[in-house]
Amino acid sequence: MKVFLQSIVAQVLLNAYIYWRGRQALPKRPVWRVPYTLLFVLELSLFFFGYLFHKDLPDAWFIPIMNICNTWYIGSLYITLGLLVLEVVHWSQKRWKWLPRVIAWNWKETKLVLFFLFIVADVLLLVKAHDNVADPVVKHVHIDLPRGSSTRDSLRIVMVSDTHFGEVIGKREAQHLVELSNAQHPDVVVFVGDLLDYESRFAEYAHIEEDLRRLQAPLGVYSVYGNHEYRANFHAKERWIRGCSTLLRDSVASPDGSFYLIGRDDMVNKKRRSLHELLAGLDTTKPLIVLDHQPWSFAEMRMNHVDLGLHGHTHNGQLWPYPLVMRFIYECPYGYYAKGGVQHYVSCGYGCAGPAYRVGTRSELIVLHVRFV
Repeated sequence: MKVFLQSIVAQVLLNAYIYWRGRQALPKRPVWRVPYTLLFVLELSLFFFGYLFHKDLPDAWFIPIMNICNTWYIGSLYITLGLLVLEVVHWSQKRWKWLPRVIAWNWKETKLVLFFLFIVADVLLLVKAHDNVADPVVKHVHIDLPRGSSTRDSLRIVMVSDTHFGEVIGKREAQHLVELSNAQHPDVVVFVGDLLDYESRFAEYAHIEEDLRRLQAPLGVYSVYGNHEYRANFHAKERWIRGCSTLLRDSVASPDGSFYLIGRDDMVNKKRRSLHELLAGLDTTKPLIVLDHQPWSFAEMRMNHVDLGLHGHTHNGQLWPYPLVMRFIYECPYGYYAKGGVQHYVSCGYGCAGPAYRVGTRSELIVLHVRFV
């Protein structure tokens, strides 16, 4: 249901605008306009068929419909952005007459050329955007933390966020994740929320938990909840996550006694314990590493003298220009950040929310090379 609600603006509003401008660009002959109109009718019919009967459709029908409609959703966003740029160009030409005469005097032919250029550019953009999800990058980050009373010299952490295993991100991506992680030879693996998407049954049917059990880390595999874990099948999701990792839900682990992993429940739970409560009774001379899905509690971490915070959730906007918007919402929407003695890393995620496309961002697996000094 959610994936269709995300697309509804594109289907109802953007389709009308794109159809109107495209029809103006095409020759008026039926051989052009009839197939063009039929394409929009078919796409909208498919969308509303899926929207109205999503509860009754088998997954074998629903998933292809969802993928087709969401691919068009992404494509229509960038076609619309291109058309809006063209609107500005056309308006400025009327005012200042700055375009070359060969274009200005042949505007009808120019619109037809642009029509096909928009299609080609949009297809190429979608191919690249899908590759940004299908081929995650491994990013190495080096961090120095105060040793305190720790007996360790270093720690290698593989950090994974926002896998969103479900209709779109499935077994192939999980197996690739395991291969990438094991190749880094981590001491510990941490999942910082949103392991599962809306429904848990897709990961259960594919037995993705069996793949994640192949993760190799001598100090263990740990996870915390994200906001998506609360969206449906809460208890089923909890069982599934516990079946492939150690779940830290407002709880603390000390894998080898030399540092702490403090796992916070997602802030969707308004009754989650405070960081002060979680730290009570701990030997705070040891390094404190907090796993907190949403990157909102930076000030609380500074107040409690945490050493390192690991976060996800933002996807860094996932689709440009949303990364620009994220900068106005979060203190740090992506990457490394340090303030008040606390260091943070916010990952843009391994999977994706909704359609399997990223524009201006790329799926990633983070390797934190921590040195205790």
